[in-house]
Parts: sequence; C-alpha cells; structure tokens
Amino acid sequence: MVNRDAVALDDPVGESLRGHHAHLARRFGRAATYVPEVATFSAVSTDPDAAEWADLAQLLGRGGFADMFSCPAVPPSDWEPVFVLEGRQMILPADSRIDRPRAEPGGEVVELHAQDVPEMLDLVARAQPGPFWPRTRELGTYLGIRVDGTLVAMAGERLRPPGWTEISAVCTAPEARGRGHAATLVDALVARIASRDERPFLHVAEANTRAIALYERLGFETRRHVTFRGFRTP
Repeated sequence: MVNRDAVALDDPVGESLRGHHAHLARRFGRAATYVPEVATFSAVSTDPDAAEWADLAQLLGRGGFADMFSCPAVPPSDWEPVFVLEGRQMILPADSRIDRPRAEPGGEVVELHAQDVPEMLDLVARAQPGPFWPRTRELGTYLGIRVDGTLVAMAGERLRPPGWTEISAVCTAPEARGRGHAATLVDALVARIASRDERPFLHVAEANTRAIALYERLGFETRRHVTFRGFRTP
C-alpha cells in the first residue's frame, strides 16, 4: 500500500524542480531540467503528450541528454535510448529511531564545501556511486569523513520533494571500506533531515545488493521498484 504522505515521491524530480530546487531549474513550456553541472535529471508531467516531449527536446537541444530518472513515461520513438537500469526507491518509516550513532567512523565527519569539490569528484571517480557533477553539492548538504586529512567517504542530500530529502552519493574509497563510514554518514544525514521535520528517502540500483542490505540494516524499507532511463533527443 502506498503511503499517502509519500505521493510526492512518485515524481521526485518534478516536485523538486517545482519547489525547493526551483532556483536550479531551466524550463521551456511544460518541461524542466536542472542547470548544467548540477544534475542531468529532466521532468515532464506524469502523462506527457507529444507537445511536452517537444518542449523538453527544445530545452535540451539536438542530441541533448535527457535523464528521465524514474519517470515511467517513454518519449517518442525517434529519441535514442542511452541506458535502462532497474532500481528501487527506499524510505525510512516515520516511526524509526534516528537518535543513535552506529559506529565510530575512525575519522573526522565534516561538512563539505565548494573548496572540497575536486576531492569529492576524485572520490566519486574511484567509488562510482552514481552521477555526480561539479555543482551537484549545491542540491543540499554533503558530509564527508576525513582520515589523516584525506577524504575517504561522503554522502549528501539530492532531490527535495515536499516533506522529503533524498540521501545520495553514498560512497567510500576502496581502501577504506568495511569500517562503518557509510552507516555513520547516512545516520548523520538522517538526523539533519529529521531536524527539519522532513523524512529521508533514497534510490539504489537493484543490482547493488550490498547497498540494499546496508540500507535495510539502517531501517530503510522498499517503497516501490523503479526503472531509470536515459535518452538523447532527436
């Protein structure tokens, strides 16, 4: 059964671009996408017609990349498929406890800022948690763990539909895995999100069974299965 208060999660990109992230949006007609180097996610309505897909094509330009995220609608046949990835959307139940540190990180938990972007991009390149661009950190708060001054793990806030904040870019350098860093960072973000009277959610690839197991240990539950899709405009 779908939670009524989770309806905004059915269109997390569109809800974010219309609301909390409106200042990071580009629009044409009824289509929207993020500004360059923040995110590639695009949004149309839940039942787009040909004119709306034309709006998005105009917005992105010829050969532009349309990352439709979890949107179930499929564009016209002359749009070139780029990728299809099965995944799931997970939420933390409203009655979950969030006031518990789970592990000693063995390093310093810090908030990451613009000057940390080169290190964040390097960590993403090595750990490959998913899309992350030079301005992605502008979507919300990003936290990291430093050991002897070196950034070895991070996680942050991404989509912001009303009442919710997505936890994303959870990653740990290969040489620092198995030390509880991801759990520490997710818990820290959960506490921050709860302090704003919002609830955390996240997305994960279906094939990433290790991450799914971690999130389930942290109390997250699967809300729905989704399909991530990307296309190029004609």
